[in-house]
Amino acid sequence: MTASFKLPFTVLLSAMTFYPPYALALPEIIVEIQEHLFYPQEVTVPANKKVKLTFINHDGTPEEIDSFALNREKVIFARSKGTIFIGPLQPGEYPFFGEYHPNKAVGKVIVKPAQETENVN
Repeated sequence: MTASFKLPFTVLLSAMTFYPPYALALPEIIVEIQEHLFYPQEVTVPANKKVKLTFINHDGTPEEIDSFALNREKVIFARSKGTIFIGPLQPGEYPFFGEYHPNKAVGKVIVKPAQETENVN
């Protein structure tokens, strides 16, 4: 390795140690579960971007997050949290629900073009 190549490589490698690229790039939306309800029930995310949905369950019982439209499911244990990665998605609405309380625990991901999602949530 030449000296002129070593310095930029070393700087890049040390920066990645503290800030992995995926941690800086993904928007995160937090949805809380309280009394078998999602708060907020609707979240808006930008189109064509990967998004991290974090569910925090404050209830004393687990909840299984299901979405046929998003092709995702995940159990969020009592008093814990879990993450679902979605996208990139086309503009539209993508419903999700709690399998253990399907009539009460319902929510929706609304995907809008990026310029329309600024200052939302």
